[in-house]
Amino acid sequence: MNTLPPITVSTADRDRLFAMLDNFNGDSDQIDYLYDELARAQFVEVDAMPKDVVTLGSRLRFRNEATGKEHERVLTLPHAHEAQSVSDAVSILTPAGAALLGLKVGDEIQWPHQGHFLRLRLLDVSR
Repeated sequence: MNTLPPITVSTADRDRLFAMLDNFNGDSDQIDYLYDELARAQFVEVDAMPKDVVTLGSRLRFRNEATGKEHERVLTLPHAHEAQSVSDAVSILTPAGAALLGLKVGDEIQWPHQGHFLRLRLLDVSR
């Protein structure tokens, strides 16, 4: 059974994400998964967000536990200004981006992707 770690999302990110999701034209499993994540999230005001938790705009370092490969990316909205200006952006609508939202450093998550699970561990976060 897949046990999901708790996640914390800022109220500002919540509002931006719901606005994006509600206006999304298309069919995507990631949309459904992201709605599910927001449904289970704990929401806090921006100034109360812990520094070690992933938010939109965070620079994060994570490891794919199946391959051992580490990645460093900036979490963005798709087609957002920051996505266009950051060469190492990862969209919230990608499996890794959606999976990492709201995790704190040290958390591991198993995220459904193409009939199997991605196992990702969050190693570091900065804003």
